Amino acid sequence: MMNLRSLSLCAAVLVMSIANAFGGAERLPYDANAFQSVLATGKPILVHVTAPWCRECNVQKPIVAETAQRPEFKDLTIFNVDFDTQKDALRQLRVQKQSTLVIYKGKAEVDRAVGITRREAIEALMQKAL
Repeated sequence: MMNLRSLSLCAAVLVMSIANAFGGAERLPYDANAFQSVLATGKPILVHVTAPWCRECNVQKPIVAETAQRPEFKDLTIFNVDFDTQKDALRQLRVQKQSTLVIYKGKAEVDRAVGITRREAIEALMQKAL
């Protein structure tokens, strides 16, 4: 019998699989090797640095998730970085604060923002990856 955690994990995987099948962005936990592999392809990337206690991050997350499901973001890869536990990633990405969004296009960083929470501003930033 599945426990609640296993059931929740299965549901999350199913939702992500369905979303990806219909053209949404791919979401991955940050891994330096995976990031470099995607960056080398020139595919658009969004790095989202969050912390569970961060108010701005908690506003950003659903906006990023909803926006990323649009068909125009089907080639976007989103890497999620945990501000509290992934200090190496923060150094590599030169990120100093949680609620940071970093956009890459064509193998290069094109923009970043810290603490933005307005839907329009987040969507405009994400559009720069395309």
